[in-house]
Amino acid sequence: MAQLHGLVDSGNTVVVVEHEMAVVAAADWVIDLGPSGGDAGGRIVAAGTAADVASSTASRTAPYLAAALPQPVTS
Repeated sequence: MAQLHGLVDSGNTVVVVEHEMAVVAAADWVIDLGPSGGDAGGRIVAAGTAADVASSTASRTAPYLAAALPQPVTS
């Protein structure tokens, strides 16, 4: 992750195809393709911040991404 952040911090655009939710949760922008794989996929079902995609009802990735996002601290 430090190497990816280093590239971004240097002004580069970085596009990563990733299935590890911890990496997706750390992204500035997420594009979720689906609704499934293969012939049933390839359409954008959700796009935005990780929190935006995590709250999408059209995304099958949403519940897994929501679980990987940092939980707000409650007092």
